[in-house]
Amino acid sequence: MKIKCGTDIIEVARIQESVENLGEKFLNRVFTNNEIKYCISKKNMQYQHFAARFAAKEAIFKAISDCLTNKYDITWKNIEIVNDKKGRPYVHFIGLTFNEIQDIDISLSHLKEYAIATCSVILK
Repeated sequence: MKIKCGTDIIEVARIQESVENLGEKFLNRVFTNNEIKYCISKKNMQYQHFAARFAAKEAIFKAISDCLTNKYDITWKNIEIVNDKKGRPYVHFIGLTFNEIQDIDISLSHLKEYAIATCSVILK
């Protein structure tokens, strides 16, 4: 068993600028439809939620890097951050299977100006 972790922090303004300047092109390249709907539903806090999910995907990339033969084997949209019934975020892989991942956990947090995510992965 091996434990890996990844962390990422991002300025919310960077994500807001990307959304405002590139619009759907940016959103549809990085986020799934479920993520977009969720974040937009947060209205005036949507950019913090987008930024937190962006940071989460970066943290996950870092944590699972040992599982990838080639870093281009995975895209932004292969990783989806969804919430359970209690509102707790979890990772859903789309179109990928990682037999070596025993468990994966994600933690997100955001303030007005920054979003951060930490991911821990237990490998078999």
